Amino acid sequence: MSFNIALSGLNAAQKDLDVTSNNIANVSTVGFKESRAEFVDVYAASLLAAGNTKVGDGVLTSDVAQQFQQGSIQFTQNSLDLAITGNGFFAVVPELDSLEFSYTRAGQFKLNSDNFIVNSAGQHLLGFPVNSDGSSSSVSLSTSEPIRIPTASGAPALTSEVDVRMNLPAGDSIITGSPGNFDLTDPLTYNHSTSVTVFDSLGDSHIMTYYFIKEPPVAGPPASNPWIVTAAIDNQRVGLTDPTGTPTGIGINGFDGARLHFNPSGDFFAQEPATGFQTTPLGAAILTNGSDDTQTIVIDFNLDTAGPNSNEPTQFASSFEVTSLEQNGLPVGRLTGVDIGPDGLVMATYSNGTSQPLSRVALVAFANNQGLTQEGNTNWKESILSGEALAGEAGSGTYGTINSSALEQSNVNLTTELIDLISAQRNFQANSRSLEVDNQLNQTILQIR
Repeated sequence: MSFNIALSGLNAAQKDLDVTSNNIANVSTVGFKESRAEFVDVYAASLLAAGNTKVGDGVLTSDVAQQFQQGSIQFTQNSLDLAITGNGFFAVVPELDSLEFSYTRAGQFKLNSDNFIVNSAGQHLLGFPVNSDGSSSSVSLSTSEPIRIPTASGAPALTSEVDVRMNLPAGDSIITGSPGNFDLTDPLTYNHSTSVTVFDSLGDSHIMTYYFIKEPPVAGPPASNPWIVTAAIDNQRVGLTDPTGTPTGIGINGFDGARLHFNPSGDFFAQEPATGFQTTPLGAAILTNGSDDTQTIVIDFNLDTAGPNSNEPTQFASSFEVTSLEQNGLPVGRLTGVDIGPDGLVMATYSNGTSQPLSRVALVAFANNQGLTQEGNTNWKESILSGEALAGEAGSGTYGTINSSALEQSNVNLTTELIDLISAQRNFQANSRSLEVDNQLNQTILQIR
């Protein structure tokens, strides 16, 4: 009997050594969770046995339980490195169309040759599909899909409006023969000009230039200091119309222009047409690359009929100065980066200033983490003991948040493990000594004559 008791002690000490050694070996493994060997005593029950004199039959390993406390966070330079602060696991699958889910806390992700986000074992990270505003369209694990970073460029946007703010010098002279003699190649036929880059539907850039011509003052009422505006794109004149497409009726050397009115105080108070103006369709003569030749561009001077506004053009006794010249078009953009927020939203950013939501990293929680089945590669599988996998968004409910450019380190405390290693070694030596003593006693008995 004593041999069996000592032998069970040796087995338990060996198991404790194995568990501690495994913890120490994985002290630098990202996302690793330490284990703890749990033991129970053994008593052989008998209906007629005297329970108060029972010695016991040794020890058994009851469980090797993993401990899922939070590991420390280490920050990195890779935006695809992810760490969970709080509850939850990443969901991964081995193949694109696989339903064989695995769960991990190791967030060392990268892109594969097809631009999917994968871990070092090639498993695909799963995310929820999102709408254009970044909201999740579903948070079910069954609708999650591998996250892919697009290789396509950011879509261009044609210019539909240009906002102009400037000061036109009150002291400028009226040009003799203007505006009938206007020639965009002759600076003597206009007072001032300014240019802005605009974009067509294919993202190609064009230079749009505005020309300003001072007219004689009007006595009124109301008294006005008018200026004529005309425009050209890529050095080709374009006509101006009101928002309905009706010509303005302000002829400038064969093209319709527009007119700005300033009061004697230099404030912008009216425009012709009063409803605003835009270019005529640019046409194939200007847009020679096959883009949308029906494109028109609104010229917005931000007329505030309620009174003077600092954002409107002015006519003061100072030099010509453009204070704002903005347009709403975008060129073709190239992918410049991928950002992952604390809520798991994956955003692609492009060089043209646009961004696009791609997916939302799925998190999975379980009723009993210690019931998960260990799979290797710092992965776990769902089991009956763990309960069903419940998917959700990071930062909602009981789910933790996601740190981008960070990794969760192993939760192994090396100092504690080294102390446990010494303790397990002494337990092993003590049980070995028990076996040795039992052997000596048996030898003594066998030598009795």
